[in-house]
Amino acid sequence: MTGEPTRQPKVRVDLLTTSLDGYSAGGHITVDEPIGGAGELFGNFDGRTIAGVHRADVPVTADRLLNSMWGQGVGAEIMGRGKFGPQQGPWPDDGWRGWWGDEPPFRTPVIVLSHHAHPPIEFDNGTVFHFRDASPADALAEALDLADGADVRIGGGPSTVRDFLRDDLIDVLHLSIQPIVLGSGVSLWDGLPGVHRRFDIESVTTPDGVVHQFWNRRPGEVS
Repeated sequence: MTGEPTRQPKVRVDLLTTSLDGYSAGGHITVDEPIGGAGELFGNFDGRTIAGVHRADVPVTADRLLNSMWGQGVGAEIMGRGKFGPQQGPWPDDGWRGWWGDEPPFRTPVIVLSHHAHPPIEFDNGTVFHFRDASPADALAEALDLADGADVRIGGGPSTVRDFLRDDLIDVLHLSIQPIVLGSGVSLWDGLPGVHRRFDIESVTTPDGVVHQFWNRRPGEVS
């Protein structure tokens, strides 16, 4: 008896916001500036429809519709330490539990890449932060196991996404390119010449001037 082929989980980057000149964060993260001085990247961002949560009082626009794909079908996330918090070096005993309060939006296991040990942090909504000193490939292997057949999202920041692109571990990349020029910061593309050749790329421009690019690994290319 022949059934449907088993769907292979994807390794995804969802809704990575970047400037026209390729910067996705500023150079120095602080508690007050989690994007490191590049907050203009999110000046027009409306997250009320992410993860498919549509509110009756929010008009449906092209940008909100494309943003709503964030997180759908994701069973685990991998993020860099800077996305979790501004601390450097050994973790201080300061009670920090991330930027998101008591209800982080992930609702899945999350691997935080850090060279310093930290006990897991659990939330009632299903988010569990695991801290690992691991290579991209080793972190991905654990995340795929935690995702239990669902997709794995590489959540950022840009340095972490760049590392996974460098090691050829990304299947799908959704960029939200904002109509601004930062001039400096953390570039997504440093050290990645020719990376575009691995992907089929489609672009959609919305009335707000945002370009949504969808990079899908070309047939025959495997991570």
